[in-house]
Amino acid sequence: MSTENLPQSPEQPSRKPRVAVVFGGRSSEHGISVVTAGAVLKAIDRTKYEVLPIGITRDGRWALTADAPERMAITDRRTPSVEELAESGEGGVVLPVDPANREVVYSEPGSVPKALGEVDVVFPVLHGPYGEDGTLQGLLELSGVPYVGAGVLASAVGQDKEYMKRVFTSFGLKVGPYVVIRPREWQQDESAARKKIVDFAGEHGWPLFVKPARAGSSIGITKVDDLSGLDEAIAEAQRHDPKILVEAALRGREIECGVLEFEDGPRASVPAEIPPPDAHAYYDFDAKYIDSTPGVVPAPLTAEETAEVQRLAVDAFDAASCEGLVRADFFLTEEGEFVINEINTMPGFTPISMYPQMWQAGGIEYPELVDRLIQAALRRSTGLR
Repeated sequence: MSTENLPQSPEQPSRKPRVAVVFGGRSSEHGISVVTAGAVLKAIDRTKYEVLPIGITRDGRWALTADAPERMAITDRRTPSVEELAESGEGGVVLPVDPANREVVYSEPGSVPKALGEVDVVFPVLHGPYGEDGTLQGLLELSGVPYVGAGVLASAVGQDKEYMKRVFTSFGLKVGPYVVIRPREWQQDESAARKKIVDFAGEHGWPLFVKPARAGSSIGITKVDDLSGLDEAIAEAQRHDPKILVEAALRGREIECGVLEFEDGPRASVPAEIPPPDAHAYYDFDAKYIDSTPGVVPAPLTAEETAEVQRLAVDAFDAASCEGLVRADFFLTEEGEFVINEINTMPGFTPISMYPQMWQAGGIEYPELVDRLIQAALRRSTGLR
């Protein structure tokens, strides 16, 4: 039977891909996540994408927030919060855990739930636990929603500095000396756990860096110059994570290098150098975000050193099975050797952060960088890959 004379359905106009920018979260890096989200929201091309901002409050509620990048900046040395941006103090956003349904729903007590439409890709700009560590990535995998950045395994490895170092070592990347104190060790015998650190200092010397094993943005880190400051440093690290990592100080230059996923695979950026900040003992949270200590881009390295750190950054990206983006942090020791300190699977992403600056120096401006990350996520499927 011919269909030539049957009435034809009008073509539905194709809609733009909808990007949910998810930010905030329950970690101590909540405020920096909000700042990052503001920069991403401002940079996304609204002629190309629809945008849905979703904030996660400090207590874990998913909130529909204002699309207001101008309210998401550091003001008077204070970071913003999702609570300040939420459109309601009680309403919640729900992402269905159903690969056949990507529709996001918003509900408030006593009201009929409201469909917000389907989400095509999530841009998660959460830092730290409960977001950057594979937990959110696992939820998105169950939901069948593509997302920017590393998958479950790579996110977990990138968050836990102990296992990150173990993975790097197994792939032949050089890491500095470290020791780990697990919660059970501390709970069962504090004196034995403390002695473990003191013995480590006896072998590698002071100063030491005591840090939460699963945190970022230099939060909770203390540079300890001698035994008198050790207990206070341990307590500060444990405020953020019951598992702590103690590292020997490496004498050398701090070099960073970005990695970005292109259609043909990962490529490394122009490297940067982080000079010792004048007003800080090391490159801590305030130096990074509050006082905005400038890095040197490109880093003053030889051509051979530049090529080497770029190679190692891509090797670290591959070793941890990363996707999308990574910032790899190294020390260039006085002996001329690159030692990897850590990777960040969702690095600081404000326009003044080192990751965007390194790519800008290589010719990729911030809006293009955001677009490339979204496009890379849209090219990937969820599930095993």
